[in-house]
Amino acid sequence: MRHYSVNKLANLAGVSVCTLHHYDRVGLLKPVVRTEAKYRLYGEKELIRLQQILFYKELDFSLDEILHILEDPEFDTLKALESHKLALQAQQFRLSKLLLTIDKTISTLKGKRVMVTNEELYEGFPKGREYRQEAIEKYGQEAVESSEAKLQQMGKAGFEELKADQQAIAQKLTAMVDLDPTSLVVQQQIARHYANIRGFWGEEVCQSKDMAKAYKGLAQLYLDDARFTSQNGTENPAYGAFLHNAMVYFADTQIQ
Repeated sequence: MRHYSVNKLANLAGVSVCTLHHYDRVGLLKPVVRTEAKYRLYGEKELIRLQQILFYKELDFSLDEILHILEDPEFDTLKALESHKLALQAQQFRLSKLLLTIDKTISTLKGKRVMVTNEELYEGFPKGREYRQEAIEKYGQEAVESSEAKLQQMGKAGFEELKADQQAIAQKLTAMVDLDPTSLVVQQQIARHYANIRGFWGEEVCQSKDMAKAYKGLAQLYLDDARFTSQNGTENPAYGAFLHNAMVYFADTQIQ
């Protein structure tokens, strides 16, 4: 078996030797061999584990969260890589949106206040404006128009920021699809998801609703409506089922 010294591994991965020493101390990445002279040596298995660590760090997971994920007996490296690919694609989409947001913010700061059109309010939803009519039928004309008014008051920059946050949350949840939906790390992201949904719906509307029931109703769409399980144009029913279960658990345990 080929072994790598801590210096060699640090150079390969683009991290510092101090970082690898820290990962060793916290139990995140242990060397496969410690020589009598106390040198650390790493094998191929450790290289792959370090790749996973760096992927999750790129997605802004804490070291504690990464350790919890990698130590899960159900953790599957191949599935994780597939999830990372989806998450990176989502990140690519988010970055393109952030660039657009910056352009619009610059326009706003130059005195050109750009309002959100009705069409733009629904461009991120399945089938665009058709979603508006479905929302009216489900929640009522007054509730929908109240939500639209609040979103339009944000201006384009604020609205794009809300959508960018939505993408960031989806990116993290995609990477967690193989975890227990009731686990702490997943529920922390679901709390962000719930707050983001409240941002889209508007606080006035949310305060008038049974939000536990409403949030579980939204969760059901991830099971029943193929449009809601689509990621980058590809249906992902496993993600839909995962998100449904995580949202229902959150609604039952956290929403009063």
